[in-house]
Amino acid sequence: MRDARGMAHRSSLEIPGDLRARLEAARLDLLALFRALDRMDLSAQEIPQRLLRQLFERDADYAEALWALDQPAGSLDRRAMLRDTLRALGQLPSASAQFRKQLPARAHPTLEQLEGRIRKALNPKEAYMVPGRDPRKRLSTRVPARGDCGRKLGDTGGCARQV
Repeated sequence: MRDARGMAHRSSLEIPGDLRARLEAARLDLLALFRALDRMDLSAQEIPQRLLRQLFERDADYAEALWALDQPAGSLDRRAMLRDTLRALGQLPSASAQFRKQLPARAHPTLEQLEGRIRKALNPKEAYMVPGRDPRKRLSTRVPARGDCGRKLGDTGGCARQV
């Protein structure tokens, strides 16, 4: 028989049910930001490179956490993964705001508009665009049939919506 302390300790290690959805949303939000920046007429000097690098690192953390969620129980230190992932998710709003604040004022309206259009057009599968992962594995959200022509991810061939 287990004591109450052991039960409470075990329950604290449960992965929150919304963690996958939060990670997917964070990756898609960052992907929209990165693609919008790529389409803008900004020089490298106008983009805060150190802060951009930090956002890339956050994105990599989220990709790793999504990968970790698909690993068999006992193969990873789930406590450390959960701690690091929740910390990284909690840091995204301030890191993103700090990055945006350092961009030239003239870029803000265009970035906001582009980012919104791109984010709406993203397929949830794109949160899983990482080497070694089968994009057909489970998603937190149902992928709409429209625009999904059964092609490999990235092959738009007139099927995906253009932004």
